Amino acid sequence: MKADCPRILLAGDRSSSGKTTIVAGLLFALQRRSLKVQPFKVAMDYIDPSYHTWITGRHCRNLDGYLMPAAAVAEIYAHAAQGADISVIEGVRGLYEGYEGDLGSTAQIAKMLQTPVIFVVDARSITRSAAALVKGYMDFDPGVQIKGVILNKVGSERHAEKARAEIERYAGVEVVGVIGRNDSMHLAMRHLGLVPVLEGKTRHDGFEERLDRIREIVEEGLDLDRILELAGEAGPLPEVWPDLYRQSDEGRGVKIGVAMDEAFNFYYRDNLELMELSGAKVVAFSPVHDSALPDVDGIYIGGGYPEIYARELSENQGMRASLERAHERDLPIFAECGGLMYLTREIEWDGERREMVGLVPGKVRRGNIRVVSYVHGRLARDCALGPAGAPIMGHEFHHSEMLMDAGAKYAIRLDRGAGIAGGQDGVVEGNLLASYMHIHGASYRGFPAEFIGACGRKEA
Repeated sequence: MKADCPRILLAGDRSSSGKTTIVAGLLFALQRRSLKVQPFKVAMDYIDPSYHTWITGRHCRNLDGYLMPAAAVAEIYAHAAQGADISVIEGVRGLYEGYEGDLGSTAQIAKMLQTPVIFVVDARSITRSAAALVKGYMDFDPGVQIKGVILNKVGSERHAEKARAEIERYAGVEVVGVIGRNDSMHLAMRHLGLVPVLEGKTRHDGFEERLDRIREIVEEGLDLDRILELAGEAGPLPEVWPDLYRQSDEGRGVKIGVAMDEAFNFYYRDNLELMELSGAKVVAFSPVHDSALPDVDGIYIGGGYPEIYARELSENQGMRASLERAHERDLPIFAECGGLMYLTREIEWDGERREMVGLVPGKVRRGNIRVVSYVHGRLARDCALGPAGAPIMGHEFHHSEMLMDAGAKYAIRLDRGAGIAGGQDGVVEGNLLASYMHIHGASYRGFPAEFIGACGRKEA
């Protein structure tokens, strides 16, 4: 595979720089030019990619230099960028924030993929200091190609003119966009960040109109022609031979039920695509709307916001009973984070208690802190994810905590990360495994292959 389309990476000076909203507007603007735009997101977020996918009509892919080997990053990029006119990569946090050194940082991905960087600066109340900031970022790692600057949250035209002049004089890099302070540039937020697209479209009045206004502001504020020119300056990347995306017939005849609706939509497209490449069939179902499971050989319930849809999930007794029957038949079930919460006995959130499926021996409540972390460890026992002793990596991202029954059994022992309890994750009950850990097929090569194998053995 070879993907030589123009590419650009938007990075921020910090988490609150406003790059996510600017990227959304940029993607809209490029779409309006009839370009095929391939989006990417640095790190393992689900919510920003939901916007990117909806805007461009192409599945956003995650790129993470900590969880993914360099070869996997190159392959994911090349695979997704096939047929695109331009690739746009959104960074994470500040440009140089990583797990250790630049490991897991936006800068690492920029260097891996030799991609020109547009640097988004929160310019509120600074002018000459903005030049010092930009120059410092440029000098910190000369291997990162900062080719342009976007000034965000600017107070006036004079503010913009002064900051632009100082940046171009002292840092020697051009300003390719100016975005003024504007309440319309804010998207709906909650305890885990942005509201996902599926929920925004169904529960938030004026959601699409606000995004269209963001597009207008960004189109007016950015020099799109110059940004396209900078993207075209990206050097050629070496050809990549498929390793992760290899087709097989190992899952032929296996049907995997995947929970997909407003409550559960945190999935990496790569995981679902790897299921399909194995020959397995992905069958979507809705724990919110459907009264029973489809005819499947295994069940995958990803992350999401079951706490927001707790009433609907609790009142759908038909689906809860259908999941209980599937568990009694020993159907393999794998649940991540939101799926884990749904399978407990009860969700307690903001003063309300709602009964859930009851397959996991415990209940869940809102926690005091937001947990965001890479996690790694080993499988502590044979399970649907693989054999005991297999190393496993992923990440956790939640604002809930589990209150587990005494004697609960776990399949994952963590060396890093909180997990469910005491550094343990992946509660097991028969052929069910539910964890706070989110897994990507490039971070743990046993998924989805091992899970599909368990579903196939059950069918046999």
